[in-house]
Amino acid sequence: MPKKQKFPHLVGSKWTSRQPTWGWRHFRVVNRKNQGPWVFAEMVAACDPQVRFWLNAQQLKDRTLWQAGWQPLQAQTPPTADLNEDI
Repeated sequence: MPKKQKFPHLVGSKWTSRQPTWGWRHFRVVNRKNQGPWVFAEMVAACDPQVRFWLNAQQLKDRTLWQAGWQPLQAQTPPTADLNEDI
């Protein structure tokens, strides 16, 4: 029986960084690399293909760092106090 692959749908997936990374928030995974027990993803900024970096794919599971898909900016900010309190 073949060994189960970690992160089988990694290449082609889209991610939103919770904080600006290299000046951008939206990234695509264009490549993967297995090194021993670790899986690395090559991330490319959606708006600037020259911005690329390798990331341990395990970090993509950390919701404080990354969100799956391309999220709008207002969907990323945590809810704050009711805006109508001052009225």
